[in-house]
Amino acid sequence: MIIDRRNLLRAGTCLGALAFGTGFSRMAFAAPASRRVESLLARMTVEEKVGQLTLYPDEVRPTPRPINPEINAQAEARERAAFQFDEVRAGRVGSLLAGTGVQLGRKLQEAALQSRLGIPLMFGADVLHGLRTIFPIPLALAASFEPGLAERTARAAAEEMTAVGVHWTYAPMVDVARDQRWGRVAEGSGEDPYLASLFAAAYVRGFQGVNLRSQRSVAACPKHFAGYGAVIGGMEYNNTDLTERELLQTHMPPFEAAFRAGALTTMAAFNDIDGVPASGNRHLLTDLLRDRLGFKGFVVSDAASAEELVAHGVAADEKDAARQAFDAGVDVNMGGGLYKRHLPALLGANAIGIERLDEAVRRVLTVKENLGLLDDPYRSLDPKREAQEVRTPAALALAREAAARSVVLLRNQGDILPLKAGRMIALIGPLGDDAANMDGPWAPWAKTGDAVTLAQGLRAELGTRHLTIVEGCGIDAPIDGGIAAAVAAARAADVVVLAVGEGQDMSGEARSRSEITLPAPQQELAEAVAATGKPIVVVLSCGRALALQGAVRDAGAILVGWFLGSEGGHALADVLTGRIAPSGRLPVSFPRTSGQQPYYYNHKSTGRPQLPGENAFFKARYTDVANTALYPFGHGISYAPVQYGPVQLSGETLPWDDDLKASITLTNLGQRPVEEVVQLYIHDEAASVTRPVRELKCFEKVRLAAGASRQVTFTINRAELEFIGGDLQLRAEPGRFQVWIAPSSAAGTSAAFVLSPLS
Repeated sequence: MIIDRRNLLRAGTCLGALAFGTGFSRMAFAAPASRRVESLLARMTVEEKVGQLTLYPDEVRPTPRPINPEINAQAEARERAAFQFDEVRAGRVGSLLAGTGVQLGRKLQEAALQSRLGIPLMFGADVLHGLRTIFPIPLALAASFEPGLAERTARAAAEEMTAVGVHWTYAPMVDVARDQRWGRVAEGSGEDPYLASLFAAAYVRGFQGVNLRSQRSVAACPKHFAGYGAVIGGMEYNNTDLTERELLQTHMPPFEAAFRAGALTTMAAFNDIDGVPASGNRHLLTDLLRDRLGFKGFVVSDAASAEELVAHGVAADEKDAARQAFDAGVDVNMGGGLYKRHLPALLGANAIGIERLDEAVRRVLTVKENLGLLDDPYRSLDPKREAQEVRTPAALALAREAAARSVVLLRNQGDILPLKAGRMIALIGPLGDDAANMDGPWAPWAKTGDAVTLAQGLRAELGTRHLTIVEGCGIDAPIDGGIAAAVAAARAADVVVLAVGEGQDMSGEARSRSEITLPAPQQELAEAVAATGKPIVVVLSCGRALALQGAVRDAGAILVGWFLGSEGGHALADVLTGRIAPSGRLPVSFPRTSGQQPYYYNHKSTGRPQLPGENAFFKARYTDVANTALYPFGHGISYAPVQYGPVQLSGETLPWDDDLKASITLTNLGQRPVEEVVQLYIHDEAASVTRPVRELKCFEKVRLAAGASRQVTFTINRAELEFIGGDLQLRAEPGRFQVWIAPSSAAGTSAAFVLSPLS
């Protein structure tokens, strides 16, 4: 099959060389302000303008579970709600955060329409992977290597959001994350900027649909701009230490992909860049985002991130923080009314200009107009839809499909999987029948008990006759007699399915971990069960790559189940029993130890690389662990082995303005059909700046019948070889390149070609 780059650009599947990211071509991502917007702007008072730039937590419709720290916890909830209605009627609020519900949403919108100019509210919410129908966490969906699947889940999430009155979602999270200690790894698409870019664009297309004005579309807000995935030590809210080249080449591409897909808002990050916090960083939010990237939408702060310029130590007080954030380019303040308190006085003192104020308000009103709110303030506030279009059968079926396609099989020695019919199975572990920990982080609207557990999924597939369920221990605490009961169940079984991993509150925001191993009680349980000698299938629940140890690392079969959401238990049972063959691949590298972090496949070689097979000192290595991943980025197997032939190139030279074909023949050596993620990697042998040892440039997911062979061909051109040079501009340089077509970032034998200079 020939994969033509131009066709793939149209299809949005394989975008060659991150051409949308590192070139930073100027583009208009939003239409110019309309006459209606300009007319409104001309009639607004300063107070009303600042109101449009104020985003408060929704006190009238608070979330079932808290998302962010309470801004005004000392006031009674009823008092806060009444005050908010008054503020809305006075035109002092532009948007509300984290509220759902049509009945009260309509009342809030009625209050907004009673303001002097009747500008409607925009309702926002953090819906990263589903509202009531919970899809796999974004990291899990990235494991599918199917951006189109992510687009479908985002479209379904938008259907539910708009059914309960949401116009704007603070998603996708597009930070490239290379340190698995960071809790927010769960929210993104992993360690590779190319894969993250494809998924960023897919989510935006799904959320926003074909027509943003549709009652079923929401505005996307890619976050966190920028570099948040590089926080030092993987510690939440920490600083970063990034060169501008690394910022441009690794962390910016997913944002530009999202903007090119149509995103009209973005969220500033908590971290600093080169010593300047993102929410007060004019170089980041104006020079790069607007002047270089050409972004025309509006920037919203993260929760209280503008206020935190004081704690960062760059602002003297709140007033100074408001001035710095607004001057830098933060248009809308999320949190406790910083702009409301200080922008009017700053304007009066000429510390900010009226032109900048009008510019920010114009951007917000233009997004509201693009959403159709100025024409239909009650869009997405239909009681009938709210009653009928949440957790629909179609959405749940998609959740099950997405979950099954996100599962990654790491190991399957002796073909333990799929489970054989009629065998006695002991499901052991704290996550085997725990509905409260199926959804993962960022699911505050999910109802506990709605999610299908692995135990429920296996019962549905196998019945109860051949299945024993024992908890064994808690997620992070032992249970009296738990290990003894687990060992007894294992001895009576033919196969053990060991359901272990993280609880959902161990991943996500503010959930950084210094050790990314299993909690000690679970490891102790695993060791005791392994001592019985029974075959073990480990099913991992997690929101990051884990450093596997002992009996878990050495189990005969290991399945990464992530946090799979509403239908996770059915999906896992589908894969374990062979109803569906596993087809996911790792979007993050599983390290050998926690101490290897940050670890990612596309690192630089250094001047003293440890080459494969070497065990010498005076190399870039640790003395106590191999300088490789336990399971590398891109790894995953299925229920039949796939053989890769040698890479065949259409020539030894790639002309400067032409293409080169790279092909490989795959053969399914097994008796079952498989889906294989065929991955193209390239390495620049000698460049003007150091380059990664490998970079993912393209991939294709192909289906192979039992015993079948198939040729896969990729087209390479100069765009695949471009990088940010010493002058911080995009360039390709003539020279020799290695290319792999392989099942992972650590597999395969390379071929070589030369990029010829422009003649």
